[in-house]
Amino acid sequence: MVAVTRILGIDPGLRRMGWGVITVDGSRLVAVAHGVVTPPTDAPLAMRLNHIFDAVSELVRIHQPDESAIEEAFMANNASSALKLGHARAAALLAPAQAGLPVAEYAARLVKKSVVGTGAADKAQVAAMVGVLLPGTKATADAADALAIAICHAHHRRARSIGSIA
Repeated sequence: MVAVTRILGIDPGLRRMGWGVITVDGSRLVAVAHGVVTPPTDAPLAMRLNHIFDAVSELVRIHQPDESAIEEAFMANNASSALKLGHARAAALLAPAQAGLPVAEYAARLVKKSVVGTGAADKAQVAAMVGVLLPGTKATADAADALAIAICHAHHRRARSIGSIA
């Protein structure tokens, strides 16, 4: 018998960080909770990063995930924006890592392909398919992206554990 696994998915962002928790029981996926963390935009960068870290730490405490997954950083046209996103990712990565959870990282294209079937899907398509794969779930774009990251991890976690996914 396969144990039920709880996964925390994180869509990193400095202004809006989506999060979603699902359970995996064999091939059955169930949404547990989802939401968006919104650090105060007028606060200094260090305080915003601390807000993200504290929020993810609290999510880990409340939802007790077994594993976590986060979207990899991508290089945008603006190097400054990419650097700030990297800071937000680091703050979000540290909380589950400090709790002893494995943290998997997935490229945005792989997340989209895992959920929609194409790596070029837009946010609306991702949100629509999250609603299909997790019936009854109505999540905002950021939370839907985080749920999609958790779903991607659910589909790829066994392959990752044996080293098949790059």
